Amino acid sequence: MIKLANQLRGNVFLRYVAVSIGALAADMTVFLLLLEIGMPAMAASAVGYSIGIFAHWILSSRKVFHDRVSEKGTIARTQQKAMFLASALMGLVLTMIVVGAGTALGIDARIAKVVAIGTSFMLTYLLRNVVIFRQATVQ
Repeated sequence: MIKLANQLRGNVFLRYVAVSIGALAADMTVFLLLLEIGMPAMAASAVGYSIGIFAHWILSSRKVFHDRVSEKGTIARTQQKAMFLASALMGLVLTMIVVGAGTALGIDARIAKVVAIGTSFMLTYLLRNVVIFRQATVQ
């Protein structure tokens, strides 16, 4: 267990996975509750994903990319937040497309959501690690 904790501390991808699980828990809880009360799958997916976005910013900026987040109150920090939101919106659109297409093809909405989670995860991780919270280059 200690070895795993040390690996998490030293590996951005593993920390991102852990944070994503937390944000996903918020997303899926809202998604499933909204499906239960009769909201259409695409709309429930969008609302759940939006809740997950907020949770992900809080967790990512404090636990994953804490050493790459720009200082509070700066234009650079505002730009990071805007790019984070843009990456989340790209993930949201991808999620809605996958869930919408899946349900249109007769796939259960929960299964379509799982597929959407995987595709959205990879897209947003790449954008956040490579673009938004990129490592400063030494000159």
